[in-house]
Amino acid sequence: MRKPYVILIGSASGIGKSTIASELAKELGIKHLIETDFIREIVRGIIGPDYAPALHKSSYNAYVTLRDKQRYGDNTESLIDAGFEEHASFVIPAIERVIKRAVDDFNDVVIEGVHLVPGLLDIEKFKNDASIHFFVLSADEEVHKERFVRRAMKIKRGGKHLDYFKENRIINNYLVQQAFEHRVPVINNLDINDTKKRMLTLIKEICKEMIFRHSVDQLEVETDIILNKYGGRIMDVSYFLPGFGEPLKRKVNVYDPVEAKRFINLLEENPKRKKDLEGLYGLSGNIHRHKICAPDKKSLKSMIKELDEKGLLYKSDE
Repeated sequence: MRKPYVILIGSASGIGKSTIASELAKELGIKHLIETDFIREIVRGIIGPDYAPALHKSSYNAYVTLRDKQRYGDNTESLIDAGFEEHASFVIPAIERVIKRAVDDFNDVVIEGVHLVPGLLDIEKFKNDASIHFFVLSADEEVHKERFVRRAMKIKRGGKHLDYFKENRIINNYLVQQAFEHRVPVINNLDINDTKKRMLTLIKEICKEMIFRHSVDQLEVETDIILNKYGGRIMDVSYFLPGFGEPLKRKVNVYDPVEAKRFINLLEENPKRKKDLEGLYGLSGNIHRHKICAPDKKSLKSMIKELDEKGLLYKSDE
């Protein structure tokens, strides 16, 4: 029996998470779609502004309520981040209760909102009982600004709301950084259909651990096959070093072809960094282990076959 879906979609205001959440729920046939803003309103009715002033502000201006604003000095970004954390921290326990109720009742649910903060929201306690998927959406600054203005006008919150784009952009950057630190996928929401496709791939993916044998120069071929051709993902890497009882392990979570290409370009632009990585590959005889994922079993099988044909997989008889 499958576990209930719990799909969490976080982002700053104006990125497009509500649209994506609605499309994703429709695609997966999930009838429970909840905005964290509604959960926040319930919490506001329980905890008054005297006890939680940050809660009763918006996510982007909660920093004005902090008692120790002076300790941030001229560091505006840290001040805004701290205010946002304070604001979100009052909502997160209620979000976790909603998740628990959905899981207990075996209900699939999509939850979207700015209050879904990687590192603050504890999803580990639900992983045994739910198929839980956490995403943070982002967009480049110009796209974000355009959508932010459009959304403000649509919900008739022009004027002061439009004055807070800078703060919302800082929150976007904070959420992206938190996502990277806690290995939550960050999806660049340029196109609704592409974003939905990428998220569905990560939700439904099939994974398998494989042992690879290739040089640093062949990384581009590997990532092109896995990420570009099959829309897959590379997770974690273990290097088998002589004289060590256990492999050297690194946590990685590569699913974005653009980020993979950027990393490869950085290696080419930074000879020392590339040489260091080549040294590690050399020590391990170019042998390392990944978990690779694909959207479905058929794609995974084809992916493995192509990786083998390109000579990227380790054969025990070599």
